[in-house]
Amino acid sequence: METLNRTGVSEFYLKGFSAYPALEHLLFPLCSAMYLVTLLGNTAIVAVSVLDVRLHTPMYFFLSNLSILDICYTSSFEPLMLAHFLSTRKTISFTGCAVQMCLGLSTGSTECLLLAIMAYDRYLAICWPLQYPVLMSRKLCLLLVGAAWVFSLLKSVTEVVIAMKLPFCGHYMITHFSCEILAVLKLACGDTSVSEAFLLAGSILLLPMPLALICLSYTLILVTILRVPSSAGRRKAFSTCSAHLAVVVLFYGAIIYMYMKPKSKEAHVSDEVFTVLYAVVTPMLNPVIYSLRNKEVKEAAKKVLSRSWSSR
Repeated sequence: METLNRTGVSEFYLKGFSAYPALEHLLFPLCSAMYLVTLLGNTAIVAVSVLDVRLHTPMYFFLSNLSILDICYTSSFEPLMLAHFLSTRKTISFTGCAVQMCLGLSTGSTECLLLAIMAYDRYLAICWPLQYPVLMSRKLCLLLVGAAWVFSLLKSVTEVVIAMKLPFCGHYMITHFSCEILAVLKLACGDTSVSEAFLLAGSILLLPMPLALICLSYTLILVTILRVPSSAGRRKAFSTCSAHLAVVVLFYGAIIYMYMKPKSKEAHVSDEVFTVLYAVVTPMLNPVIYSLRNKEVKEAAKKVLSRSWSSR
């Protein structure tokens, strides 16, 4: 009760597309189908990576973690968003909002770090093939992924606690389809400078720095690939990196569009629709990109399916 008395808010209203009921009814089947594909596709990537011994390598260990992240990220907001599309009551509790915000920030932050780790893994595999098994050991894989998950969670919990301790003075309408931290901070009637400083520091750590490492890794990879004498060797090296590059472009493209585009004084519904679709489409496309561009994944999936059918 102390929190509720101090903030004056016990729940938030997620405005979303409440002014456009016809649009909500159109988005519901579209987003539902994409959410189902996201769950099935990413679960399949994890299952194949675990069940096929040939995929017990650092690359597929990182890919499995990426798939788990995508499942967690979409599940943090999409089920409630879909329910709100069909309901007139579009509220979320104060605690529920904090949890949703923390999950969204944590999974998004972890993905930034994981994409950089995956780029570093490809750099070692292509530029240092003989030393690769020693350099990228199983212990190092676990350490890198564990550090990414723990650091992102601690960072996100800190940001959420600071944001949710601010007074809201009865303001409860969030102009977003989920508890996005910047949208929630707009409701605060106190000093948000500390929260904004933490967000800025986190953004610098998790956006430019991982992206710089990714660019450096792929620059060195490109230099190494161009030195390969055979065209078949160059094609094989490019094919192992193209899927990851596509995911990086998609992920950072979404972030740049959603957070770095010029802010207009009036919110346009087309921008909101694009934001929703990008948030839903990006996790859905990751397994599609990796399965289409990777022969090992396709062969492993066929092997797992044939094994399951033959066991019946």
